[in-house]
Amino acid sequence: MAISHYLRWNEHPQQVSYPFPDVPKQWIHHDVGAAPGPPLPKDPKSSPLLCTAKEGYFGRISVGVYPGKPGYEEARWINSEDVNIEHLLDLFTTVDMDLNSLWDVCSYFLEHLYWHKPRLVLLGPKIEALPDVHPSKPRCLFWLSQLFDLVGNLVECKRLLIHTLTLWREWGDKFEVGLTLRQLADANRRLGLHKEGIQQVEEALKVNKQLNDISGQAYSLLHLALLLHTDSQLSAAEEAASQSIGLLPEKFDEHLICACHRVLGEIHSSKGEVEKAIDHLEVALRIASSLDWHYEQFWAYYCLAKLYCYQGRFGDSLAHVERAKSLAANDMYLSCRATHLQAFLWYKQNRFGEARLEVLRAIDVYEKIGATTDLEMCRNFIRDIEKAMEERTSPHKSDLDGELLDPVLLATHINLLF
Repeated sequence: MAISHYLRWNEHPQQVSYPFPDVPKQWIHHDVGAAPGPPLPKDPKSSPLLCTAKEGYFGRISVGVYPGKPGYEEARWINSEDVNIEHLLDLFTTVDMDLNSLWDVCSYFLEHLYWHKPRLVLLGPKIEALPDVHPSKPRCLFWLSQLFDLVGNLVECKRLLIHTLTLWREWGDKFEVGLTLRQLADANRRLGLHKEGIQQVEEALKVNKQLNDISGQAYSLLHLALLLHTDSQLSAAEEAASQSIGLLPEKFDEHLICACHRVLGEIHSSKGEVEKAIDHLEVALRIASSLDWHYEQFWAYYCLAKLYCYQGRFGDSLAHVERAKSLAANDMYLSCRATHLQAFLWYKQNRFGEARLEVLRAIDVYEKIGATTDLEMCRNFIRDIEKAMEERTSPHKSDLDGELLDPVLLATHINLLF
């Protein structure tokens, strides 16, 4: 139902077509027989159409979603209806700011966006304005933080997670404390704060063990593996990722298994064990492809592209970048990550003009979404590209074609973390 279209029609009835030809106009306005175009009712509850839309949408979205679990695939409907739901939440929370059920719906809405359509929302200020004693606030803050995480704004993600963690600690909810610590640790990993992240994920693991939360332990071990890998503790990282896989029965949580294989692929790549790395990454790709998980497919292709880049196999690397880009068409941040890596491939083939254009495109998006880590790397990269353009000697042949690439060189230009 075109709620956003309705709002535009209500404000400009002479310029916008009536959005509901099968619905009598008098049903929409609070005064029976009213002509189209008056201001929206101060209380949307007086609009039968809005109330009907609210009940339909809010009832449908009020369920949790998780990859591989019942209802996950069906929840993809959010891709076409997210704007309508956000408009309705904005309208009804304006008149019922403290109504618990509305904010429960808001948390489910953010969760749906996280898994199926990662983007920022306009509801953030309202969520943060809720009193800290509001029962829905920590869950809304948590999912809001995860949306900032997915668009690369890790500073804002961390700020919101710290607030969320404070609330869960005050309320004594150990399960949520463990979950929030785990995500906070991951934000610190990607911010380069490895030691702080390791301390947090170890605390999360301790909480998981106290609660006998096996699934939580498995995910905490996965995040510990990521942190240890980033901190160059490769053997310990491999052990943690392997323990994570071994904790749960086969096919109990294929999303976790997929992520573990991807992490193991990265670890073996860092250890120079190319064949083992490819094996693990291809397992991750097979799992993600069989279940149509675009996000996990993207990162599997991305990691393979990096691996081939290390090997100087730029053609293979570019082919995997293109596959990754095709999976990120509706995700600004992931599209930019792929564009950024493609720019490096052009750079190593001395195609400096093309590399510069790609990086400038990425900078424009990174600035808009607040992806500060990636933005800083892009700005440094631009300077190196422009310097190389001034010193150009061979415009068409790569000086490293077919040769092994020093990973440190790639890391100075590209954010290698996922």
